[in-house]
Amino acid sequence: MEAYIYDAIRTVRGKGNKKGALIGVTPTELARQTLTALQAKHQLDTTLVNDVILGCVGQVKDQGANIAKSAAQASAYGDHLCGVTLNRFCGSGLESMNQAAAYIKSGFRDLIVAGGVESMSRVAMGSDGAGMFIDPTLAIPGNLVPQGISADLIASKYGYTREATDAFAAESQRRAAEANAKGYFKSRIAIQDQNGTDILTTDENIRPGTTAASLASLPPAFQMMGAMAGFDDVALDKYPEVETLHHVHHAGNSSAIVDGAAISLIGSEEAGKQMGLKPRFKIRTAAIDGTDPTIMLTGPAPATRKALKQAGMNIGDIDLIEVNEAFSAIPMLFMEEMGIDSSNVNVNGGAIAMGHPLGATGCMLAGTLMDELERRDLNTGLVTLCIAGGMGIATIIERV
Repeated sequence: MEAYIYDAIRTVRGKGNKKGALIGVTPTELARQTLTALQAKHQLDTTLVNDVILGCVGQVKDQGANIAKSAAQASAYGDHLCGVTLNRFCGSGLESMNQAAAYIKSGFRDLIVAGGVESMSRVAMGSDGAGMFIDPTLAIPGNLVPQGISADLIASKYGYTREATDAFAAESQRRAAEANAKGYFKSRIAIQDQNGTDILTTDENIRPGTTAASLASLPPAFQMMGAMAGFDDVALDKYPEVETLHHVHHAGNSSAIVDGAAISLIGSEEAGKQMGLKPRFKIRTAAIDGTDPTIMLTGPAPATRKALKQAGMNIGDIDLIEVNEAFSAIPMLFMEEMGIDSSNVNVNGGAIAMGHPLGATGCMLAGTLMDELERRDLNTGLVTLCIAGGMGIATIIERV
């Protein structure tokens, strides 16, 4: 049985700080508005939806107590609608889609809403305690370091300079600004207040006119942390072939902290007939892969290779690729390892420009990819993300 994607919707992304436009909007409300927009767009018979699966990394405070069920209850889809919240760190939004697809393929469910949500202005990273990183019985034997140190370790090991990482970031901003101006983000919705007035209509972090030269003045974000807390020594002890840790990442070439939500509608062929909807894509395959937890962020390439092998494909069979821009070095390493250039990778920019709302990003990337494949009249796409703790996730979709 095939698992079809009937649609995908995401919110605009607001800056994840006290000055961000969406700080007054709860994460439940962010998710609710996507659900409401989906129903209104298709005049969806909500009794057909079996479940809501949402990724969310910081499952405390406003995001605690199973936010997927909270969103389902707030959506007015009906009391029958269940919800489950999962956490595969940065891969959560894509993992929710993959789990939904597995349910559909097994026949256990007929129609599922899957996606993710994260309000980083209201629930800061690490608010859940993050035992993996603060418990010495885990962190010390695992040689665990903060992700920014891992990103700088990748740059140092593979020779990505400050100039190269800044150039990548500037191009992400340029591509995102152009796509935004040309209206390419078809799956994006504005966020409104309780009176139906728009609060935010565009991704708040896009900075048109950003150049590598303008980024050059920004101070390294992780240099002091690496030196004073000893994380540089931990990384270099694990990777002695790296003589010096070069701290090349900063606020301008790392993913922006933002608020946002995204959902997709995934179901069987029969569910589509009941809804009167034609599927846009099918999920052809999905894979995860574990990597060394010190360097941590190298998972996209091995996860992609596994997904390609499962599908009987090679990287040349993929028309467009979305690689999450957690830090500049991540997609740069992915392209080097896969032997490709940037011509079909993150063609409309990425998280450096628009932001990375942890639990939602994977689903956001899938929606962006679907829109762009259709716009260019292409067929196959890949979404992949690095994941904290040393994991990678990849999903291949195919146009119907």
